[in-house]
Amino acid sequence: MKALPLAIGLAVTLGACAVQKAQSTVVGPPSRDLMAQFWVEPGRNRDLYWGPWGERNAPRPDVLYKLDGIDSGGFSRKWDVKDESGREWSVKMGPEAQSEVTTSRILWGVGYHQPPNYYLEKWKVDNGKQVANGSPGRFRPSLKELDQAGDWSWSENPFADTLQHRGLLVLLVMLNSADLKDNNNSVYDLPRPMEGARRWFVVRDVGSSLGETGWGPQRNDIDQFEKRGFITGVEDGFLRFDVSGRFSGFLQEQLRPEDARWICQRLQRLTPRQWRDAFRAGGYDDAATERYIRKIREKIAQGLAVSRGVS
Repeated sequence: MKALPLAIGLAVTLGACAVQKAQSTVVGPPSRDLMAQFWVEPGRNRDLYWGPWGERNAPRPDVLYKLDGIDSGGFSRKWDVKDESGREWSVKMGPEAQSEVTTSRILWGVGYHQPPNYYLEKWKVDNGKQVANGSPGRFRPSLKELDQAGDWSWSENPFADTLQHRGLLVLLVMLNSADLKDNNNSVYDLPRPMEGARRWFVVRDVGSSLGETGWGPQRNDIDQFEKRGFITGVEDGFLRFDVSGRFSGFLQEQLRPEDARWICQRLQRLTPRQWRDAFRAGGYDDAATERYIRKIREKIAQGLAVSRGVS
């Protein structure tokens, strides 16, 4: 198939962001038990509103949270707070709060492990001076069941040469994820098996999504999301994407049409209710939800078409 014009930005060598083909650290294909650390077949009944950790671990909007610290690193404003029971929460505010929750739900819906996160539009915080209304935010609880053991690298990991790994990258491109840094990936250790494994390899921070890609991407912006395309063609057997920004070079000569087919087939299995619940979990209104779902379905259809050799 002849490649179409691309909107691929210049690649930047930035530590782990250097342009290189992903390599598996395991000789031969990973076993089923090892793959369960990264991905499991999800079945068809996952609750994409409450997510993998359920309602029992969700923050309550009717309690008073106490400010415990401020994290000034990264794009988004983040506070550490405690609720009345003493549970600690990381609260991310700003445009990434909604997109992180919804993107996380979609990833989990097709089988990728995810930490607990929830969206609260209204909540109250004691900041040490007064009780005030908190900004809408992504709430992530600190749970004894999840011990963050470190980061993992996109370029070298046990799953790199698998459909599951490459399919995840296609999905992140589809959702306009614009921040594929290694330190956004976490290894978690669990005290007992959950979703088939006691160790998880997780794409943790996915808030830079559902908007624009590029050097200063607009996160969580349906107008920009609708403007950006998906697959622009196939060249030498590799997919070419309508992406730009510092991570665009990382995607070159990595992903093939069969990778798009694999993940798009799984996205097709999500029910209309699951799609709506994923966006409802992120606090999106009905109008924005329908627009997002319509655009994502267009991309799914394109991914399936290009895998059949149809542009």
